[in-house]
Amino acid sequence: MADQLRAGIVGAGFIGAVHAHAVRAAGGVVARVAASTPERSAEAAARVGASAPAATAEDLIDADDVDVVHICTPNSLHVPLARRALAAGKPVICEKPLATGLDDARALADLAGGRVATVPFVYRFYPAVREARARVAAGQAGPLHLLHGAYLQDWQAGGASAGWRGEAGEGGAYRAFADVGVHWCDLVEFTTGHRITRLSARTSGGGTVSTVAFETDAGATGSTVISQTSIGRRNALRFSLDGAEAAYGFDQEHPETLLVGGIAENRTVHRGSPATSGAAGRYSLLPPGHPQGYQDCFNAFVADTYAAIGGSAPDGLPTFADGARAAALVDAVITSSESSTWVEVPS
Repeated sequence: MADQLRAGIVGAGFIGAVHAHAVRAAGGVVARVAASTPERSAEAAARVGASAPAATAEDLIDADDVDVVHICTPNSLHVPLARRALAAGKPVICEKPLATGLDDARALADLAGGRVATVPFVYRFYPAVREARARVAAGQAGPLHLLHGAYLQDWQAGGASAGWRGEAGEGGAYRAFADVGVHWCDLVEFTTGHRITRLSARTSGGGTVSTVAFETDAGATGSTVISQTSIGRRNALRFSLDGAEAAYGFDQEHPETLLVGGIAENRTVHRGSPATSGAAGRYSLLPPGHPQGYQDCFNAFVADTYAAIGGSAPDGLPTFADGARAAALVDAVITSSESSTWVEVPS
């Protein structure tokens, strides 16, 4: 494998361009891009600055000048393309959801085994999130008893089309939770070390809204509201982790700070503050006062994936196992919504 990793990106929409930026930030090169037709592939290659287009996704995966495959396609294509990339012996970054069904997601995770195969749960890479995780792990919050928050967007408000995400085979009746609800759950489980073990969910609005109450394996209860029709909420991913000694609050639309709630006072810890941990400092790449955002998180995720390809073991890298975990949560939300009962989350 070349010292400079050569990436192939399948899918040339918004998220494909985000991947292309992250490849370059990680020191790689975008070798090839494949879209839905050869003509669109050529246009996409010019737009994102790839070395060359690929006529098809399969040609891209099999190409000798592609070392790592980024899958940024509609959901239903994730499984066959990821399988082909793994069969070709290539590391894979696959957009979530890893699969449209739990069995397929588990099978992909099993197939990946110990190989580098990751899913972009990129909100893990905000320094404030790493700071909350470090403080919880150090016991500074005391036992956590309540985990709550929301992930609210408005891009489907006012009857706006869901595009391919609204199709039955791509997300359909539970698309908001499968699309962004899994981000919230992954972030809270990652930050707290808790696992959601049972839940009660209600889904409405043709799949654009889900409300979920849950319990965890460490004795906490919680809730989250997931919506893609909340007017004025562009990308409001928020959580609060409430413990006996402290509470930690994070808002992705204001990502430079972590709220630390205490009995005597509340404090705001800014990115780059001397009070932050080494775990947070590793991802604080700009001087304080120069905001870091979503693309910076994506860059860090891809950089850590590429480091893993090189033999390192970055802490907190989300893998296909985490993608399968997200699929288990989606499966439980579907079962609970359709049965109007509490259900166990498949382990």
